[in-house]
Amino acid sequence: MIKRSLLLSLLLVAGSAHAQEPAPDLEKARQTAETNCVACHMVDGNSELPDYPKIAGQSEDYLLKQMKEFKSWDGKPVVRENAFMGAMISPLEEADMKAMAVYFSGQTLKPAAAKQPDTFAEGQKIWRAGIVKKGVPACAACHGPAGKGMPAQYPALAGQFPEYLETQLRAFRDGTRKNDPAAVMQAIALRMTEPEIKAVSDYAAGLR
Repeated sequence: MIKRSLLLSLLLVAGSAHAQEPAPDLEKARQTAETNCVACHMVDGNSELPDYPKIAGQSEDYLLKQMKEFKSWDGKPVVRENAFMGAMISPLEEADMKAMAVYFSGQTLKPAAAKQPDTFAEGQKIWRAGIVKKGVPACAACHGPAGKGMPAQYPALAGQFPEYLETQLRAFRDGTRKNDPAAVMQAIALRMTEPEIKAVSDYAAGLR
């Protein structure tokens, strides 16, 4: 009886805490998108320039993780260094970031396209099977066969600009981006040649 009463109490407390969590302010998020995000990501998260990623339909958890890592908390250094994004994120509180993550994850992705048919076979092989002789695992193992990702650690990559994916792989390889869990992407990118990076990035762009 005591155990049942304790369990019921814990469930009620958990339910109450969940109920008290405020709903995300999506209208405020949309206004922020219209004023701060539109120049690079567009209002709906469908960037038109490969310098900036498409974030429409991206995992809510992943988007929140990235936003939080662009910002310095309690005077500590940022986890993901980017002066421009740092400036954009700096005035946002955690509740604002959560609302932005919900807003953009709810948008419909307008996917980019693969551009290099000549490297399709190589890109597909790397995506599905990795590069065994180099110890490079299959991209699909973490990002999924169709590139839908694994929230919050591994983003959706299907339909992303191939140029943006190349840039990020190079950043992991060069050590200028270091916010990957357990430095997994840094270790992988170090083992990849430029043609391999280009091939698998283009293949990912064409996934649906």
